[in-house]
Amino acid sequence: MKKIIIAVVILILILIGVVYFFKKSDKVPQYITQTAERGDIRATVSATGTVNAVTTVLVGTQVSGTIKQLYVDYNSTVKKGQLLAQIDPASFEAQVAQASANLLLARANLEKSKVVVRDTLTTLERNKILFSKNFISKSDLDTSDTNYLSALAQVKASEAQVEQARAALNLANTNLRYTQILSPVNGTVISRSIDVGQTVAASFQTPTLFTIAQDLTKMQIETSVDEADIGSIKTNQPVTFTVDAYPDQTFKGNVSEIRNAPTTVQNVVTYAVIVKVDNPELKLKPGMTANVSIIIDDKKSILRVPNAALRVKISDKELTATAPKGPGVWILVDKVPRRIPLTIGIRDNRFTEVLSGNIPEKAAIIVEVTNNNQKTSTQQGPPPGPRF
Repeated sequence: MKKIIIAVVILILILIGVVYFFKKSDKVPQYITQTAERGDIRATVSATGTVNAVTTVLVGTQVSGTIKQLYVDYNSTVKKGQLLAQIDPASFEAQVAQASANLLLARANLEKSKVVVRDTLTTLERNKILFSKNFISKSDLDTSDTNYLSALAQVKASEAQVEQARAALNLANTNLRYTQILSPVNGTVISRSIDVGQTVAASFQTPTLFTIAQDLTKMQIETSVDEADIGSIKTNQPVTFTVDAYPDQTFKGNVSEIRNAPTTVQNVVTYAVIVKVDNPELKLKPGMTANVSIIIDDKKSILRVPNAALRVKISDKELTATAPKGPGVWILVDKVPRRIPLTIGIRDNRFTEVLSGNIPEKAAIIVEVTNNNQKTSTQQGPPPGPRF
């Protein structure tokens, strides 16, 4: 009986020891690590924008009327001075004819005025002779002189009427020429807003009839960059982007302009950044949405650590020494975590550059701390350091 009691006691002690051991092991944190390595990091600023032609010309009309004929359509290639459309010229031709007739009438009146001048001059000369012989009175001589001066004035008025009629004819001819809608540049028609028989009214504002892209082999992307990132943007920086039409193809360009005019939408301030792009195959079309990555820096074969390692936090009670403050990572040395302070540089969405710090290559860097298969010691959000 005594032996049985001793055996039961020993068994109970063993069970207590096993339970204590497993409970203690449950409290030991588990560390998931990655090795420090050399590699490439490309720091970028992401933005979205719209693809457009570098130069887009809106073609309108300065006269009102009915569209009589169209000579181009969407995607038509046009040359400078090429006829695009014709407004019915009938009323304008009638105005030209009327203005021409008015000019002829004004010229005829001028000739008539000149004849009157000659007649009044002859009368004046004759009355001077008669007055010298006392055949007419002084008032008759004065009347003939006045008639002569009046005739001269009428000639000047007739000459002005001729110029006025000529100007009216020039205006009528100009309006008649405006019935022919001509292309102002070489390019491609990307929009047509009229049809044959449609009436266009230019009384209050010039209507847009065609939109012409001057050169579709040279395109630009208008992007909006947040104010927090605009300080990193410089002209001539390389740019990569994709469009939904070709999701597997990456296009390239360069930053050409950073506009200083801010745009504020819902308290978010952005600045327009223009990216110039070559489009020799005409794959890019006006209006496409571009997902742009502006390359701020691109470094090759540098020491880098995972971004997750910079977010790891281990409480001081798990350690025998106080961890230093500032950016750094935790490494395992003989299965004990030790914090290494770092000076960090650029980063991408996976890695951060190590500028200085006593961290050897191939070191076991802690990227996650778990306890009972649960993450217990990680900090959410981006790692500290430069924001790109």
